[in-house]
Amino acid sequence: MKYARHDAKSHAFAHMKGIWAAALMPFRDDLSIDEEGFAANMDHWIRDLGIDGFFIAGKQGEFFAMSLEERKRAFDLAVKAADGRAQTIMSCSDQNMDVVIDLARHAQSCGADYIVVHAPVLHFYKAQDETLIRYYETIAGKVDIGIALWSHPDSGYLMPPQLCNRLADIETVVAIKYSVPRPMYAELSRLAGDRMIVSTASEEEWLENILELNWRLYLCSSPPYLLQTAADKRMRAYTDAAFAGRVEEARAIRDSLEPVRHALKSTRPAEKPHAHQKYWQELLDQVGGRVRPPSLELTEDEKTLTRKAFETCGLKLA
Repeated sequence: MKYARHDAKSHAFAHMKGIWAAALMPFRDDLSIDEEGFAANMDHWIRDLGIDGFFIAGKQGEFFAMSLEERKRAFDLAVKAADGRAQTIMSCSDQNMDVVIDLARHAQSCGADYIVVHAPVLHFYKAQDETLIRYYETIAGKVDIGIALWSHPDSGYLMPPQLCNRLADIETVVAIKYSVPRPMYAELSRLAGDRMIVSTASEEEWLENILELNWRLYLCSSPPYLLQTAADKRMRAYTDAAFAGRVEEARAIRDSLEPVRHALKSTRPAEKPHAHQKYWQELLDQVGGRVRPPSLELTEDEKTLTRKAFETCGLKLA
């Protein structure tokens, strides 16, 4: 680790900034991990797109279809590919506490910068707040690495800002990916912004969050490498303009991406997000690959619709 346990918060506030992306994991035709393809994508994302950090083996990475050893291997591959040029945050989410801690220890030992742990599905709803506090305190007691929380509807509930504010007092809790309505994450920024970096995955709201909430971290989803190419880095450009206080320039650049956003979202089947994004990657000359069961592949008609939208969306290719 690059910091001591007691320095986790200060290290994160100093270094956990910029545009972070949630990495898709490419699988070969035989459904094995395409290690070379993943490394090539990471190199492109860092060298050509200037992405600052990567969320590894999360929902975008199909962690739910990977073995424990494969998830650890994904951590190793990401640290090697980043090679000090970008930061990494490893998803250790699992319903089994022993698996979470095992993954967290591996992330710490392999050189990851942080871990992220999704709020678990709770099978009993009594004393929910105290249960979640004990959950994260237990994890924090087993490793020294900085922890990001993640609250998302997939858990069956959303952690309220008041609970997250209490969790921010845990020594190694440094951030939260707060996939909730804007009033909730704005409230948490007010309550806990001095102890925990608050962010969300909505690219559409990213600019306003910079300007209105003074956010400096986009954490994170796939838009940083699906809306950009080496020749067309408009997300990077509007982010940098906003950070520099050039508000009207930032808004104009952000708004110019709307046809690309529309093409990406309007062609994505609701039940096939991974396959659709991987096909979009291939159109961008990135390595997409197969999805693993239970995820569904695109039909040829869905690919044709996506390709036509891609070709007319105005995204400049290298």
